Amino acid sequence: MDGYDLTHAQISAFGAHLLEEERAPGTVEKYLRDLEAFHRWLGGRPVTRESAAAWKEALLSTGHAPVTVNSMVAALNGLLGFLDWGFKVKFLKIQRRVFRDQRRELTREEYGLLVKAAQEHGKEWLALLMETICGTGIRVSEVPYITVEAARQGRAEVALKGKIRVILLPGKLCRKLLKHAHKQKIASGEIFVTRSGKGLSRKQIWAEMKRLCAWAGVPPEKVFPHNLRHLFARVFYRACRDIVRLADVLGHSSIETTRIYLLTTGAEHRRQLERLGLIS
Repeated sequence: MDGYDLTHAQISAFGAHLLEEERAPGTVEKYLRDLEAFHRWLGGRPVTRESAAAWKEALLSTGHAPVTVNSMVAALNGLLGFLDWGFKVKFLKIQRRVFRDQRRELTREEYGLLVKAAQEHGKEWLALLMETICGTGIRVSEVPYITVEAARQGRAEVALKGKIRVILLPGKLCRKLLKHAHKQKIASGEIFVTRSGKGLSRKQIWAEMKRLCAWAGVPPEKVFPHNLRHLFARVFYRACRDIVRLADVLGHSSIETTRIYLLTTGAEHRRQLERLGLIS
């Protein structure tokens, strides 16, 4: 096989296809970013079964984590299927994790420091945004559904990925949201918007949270919107001990996905091993 020439137009067409399939904007953005990285790596060479597999090995050799490599391979396989080129790349076989990396886990105390830092530096909206994500477990892509109308009703209807789910908003959060909306003269629609009235993007929220790290004294690798969702999941599960209910609240179609949110840290896992008393 001589291979296929990959163009930016083909990558863009695949991105448009993903959006038509109602894939989350964040997922589409990541897929396109990974595919552009593959295109750069090719350096004008054709795409073959061998070159695609070689990219996977190159990612590993340059220090990419196996999970990250598999996510990038997923993007490439999606493109290969879309273009009907007749082959795909095998995923790396990864043993299922039994504990998570403590260095990236955001604790409840660190979350409090981030909220306090935002408030003390005149970013009350950011403090409220973090409380909204962490207090409900919503995805950052679902923030636009937090509207004045939703705050008044105490519930938000989210329509993403071809599914509609209802998110209940705590009464205290609703009051804070409505107070903020009144202060910003927002009578209806999205509550978290820019000064020009446009909705906040994922990148803007991510960047604003990163700026809090130095003020709050929290490691940057722990500070990103999705970590607030993970914190919500752990606290919610400790309160109810019902993984099925938690999966429904988070909008997961698979409990296996929810299980990943509840992995203990390496330190916790080590303490559990010590308590077994199997070493004399």
